[in-house]
Amino acid sequence: MVELRVPELGESIVEATIGNWLKKVGESVAAGEAVVELETDKVNVEVMAETGGILQSILHAEGATVTPGDVIGEIGGANTATAEQQRRGEETPQEVAKESPAPRSNAMSAPAAPLTTEADQPRVTRSGDTSTEVGTPTTENATNLPPRATPAVRRMASEHGVSLDALSGSGGQGRITPADVVSSHEASPPHLTQRQSEPSAPAVTSGAPLAVASSDETTAPREEHIRLSRRRLTIAKRLVEAQHTAAMLTTFNEIDMSAVMDVRKRRKDSFRDRHGVGLGFMSFFTKAVVGALKTIPQLNAEIRGEEMIVKHYYDIGIAVAAEGGLVVPVVRDAERMSFAQIEQQIAALARRARDNQLSLEDLRGGTFTITNGGTFGSLLSTPILNPPQVGILGMHKIEERPVGINGSIVLRPMMYVALSYDHRIVDGAEAVRFLVRVKELLEDPEQLLLEG
Repeated sequence: MVELRVPELGESIVEATIGNWLKKVGESVAAGEAVVELETDKVNVEVMAETGGILQSILHAEGATVTPGDVIGEIGGANTATAEQQRRGEETPQEVAKESPAPRSNAMSAPAAPLTTEADQPRVTRSGDTSTEVGTPTTENATNLPPRATPAVRRMASEHGVSLDALSGSGGQGRITPADVVSSHEASPPHLTQRQSEPSAPAVTSGAPLAVASSDETTAPREEHIRLSRRRLTIAKRLVEAQHTAAMLTTFNEIDMSAVMDVRKRRKDSFRDRHGVGLGFMSFFTKAVVGALKTIPQLNAEIRGEEMIVKHYYDIGIAVAAEGGLVVPVVRDAERMSFAQIEQQIAALARRARDNQLSLEDLRGGTFTITNGGTFGSLLSTPILNPPQVGILGMHKIEERPVGINGSIVLRPMMYVALSYDHRIVDGAEAVRFLVRVKELLEDPEQLLLEG
């Protein structure tokens, strides 16, 4: 029997949540194949099987919290029952692999691979009226019969909210197997196990008319209870922590996007042909942010104890809305990258985020963050800091608005931008100057070339 353990999850990650079992008890597992997916506060991690065989048991159900080194499952041989199975009275892999347990009858057929010798086999009462449960030991041989359910199966049933008394075991001698627990859990609606202790409704007397449910009673439930993922719980914790620990303020400005849009219109086809990626707004904003951070270095810093750590490298986090929640992969050393390299890196990170394939290294660090609510139609917002960073820039929807230029009113594509900052080390004047610098660079994109 090979134990399936939680691997080391990386620096600063001390626990995880069982997100999704990719294999069921009784299914074959190949060496190196993913068996279970773990959710952490940063990325999801797949646990691979070290050896091939049959998944014999699941010790932690989906939603359980585990730590590195915990045993979460067991993998046994594919063809023969192990000595550990014999000791614990578990079923053979062939029995586990059955999709549904065979119905119990008065005449129980002998298993293909007996778990005990004929001499040790306990005597079982087979009663036609089932007054004595099949598999229940008699007084003289009760000490020789293994328990009806192993500790692992009892723990699994408890985690799934399944009553063992209501199950008919499909294993040898009527023992309850992990497959029985899983089948019962999947077949029963959640509210049945939650309300077992409630008094049952009065029985309908013979001949009494049955009440017909109205259309309102047959509709979907009015509430749905969904377990929050570890990533969502961590996002919630960090956002609240940011508001409680930082003196956060937000300042706003607006940018005339005419020049950037003109460059994109003229260059987008040749840019794509040459570099294999589209010319988006994010490369312009990343370059503009780097230029503004060089002017206002306090926004590229963090507070550590009683010190301000100013960073002279520019690892820009790009917020990406993934299915499991917001993630912020990092474009490293953005000041050294060309427009094409930035666009390629952002596209690759966004694709891995959507496919849930980001690594811890993709998310580590970051000195400043950019978030683009405009892709979802947001006109104005106040982004929340991503600790320990002290600045985050929010982009928004581009809309044509009337603006005054040289005494005339003209329509221009305008974007509101918002800078949230930590007032503990960034003053209001510095925050305003930062946004003004971003505005200057984007309204005259040729300056971005001078910023490197």
